[in-house]
Amino acid sequence: MRVASPERFRATREAVAGSGAALGALVAGGATAGSLWFSEGAHFPPCQLCWYQRIAMYPLAVLLTIAAVRHDRGIRPYGIALAGLGLAVSAWHNVIETFPTIHAGGCDPTNPCTIRWVEGLGFWTIPRMAAVCFTLVLAALLLDRTEPEPA
Repeated sequence: MRVASPERFRATREAVAGSGAALGALVAGGATAGSLWFSEGAHFPPCQLCWYQRIAMYPLAVLLTIAAVRHDRGIRPYGIALAGLGLAVSAWHNVIETFPTIHAGGCDPTNPCTIRWVEGLGFWTIPRMAAVCFTLVLAALLLDRTEPEPA
């Protein structure tokens, strides 16, 4: 059995159908709570790129929650755009965190974007967690559909 087969893709779409906003809201809400805990609970100061990722993630938590409660699919393109922009920033953050020598500056020297405040299992850093969350939100919104698939 192949891991990525058309049957599995259809089954995943069917499982997510009509629930993309709710799933995205759960992920975005968890990411928002996690980022607030890292800054307010653990007292890790967010770097400049972390702030840009927050600018994308925090509204996603609110917008997708409202969309899920109201069953409003009209918010979907905005959620996809915000999650895509957040993923792009997060991808760059991951690159400069992994290869700090390629970053020419631009971040606060007292709080550079290359600091690894968390490194769980040797590779789970805050920017990687953000990238996973943005990817999950994007997947939930892109896989969500309410119309039946043609036979």
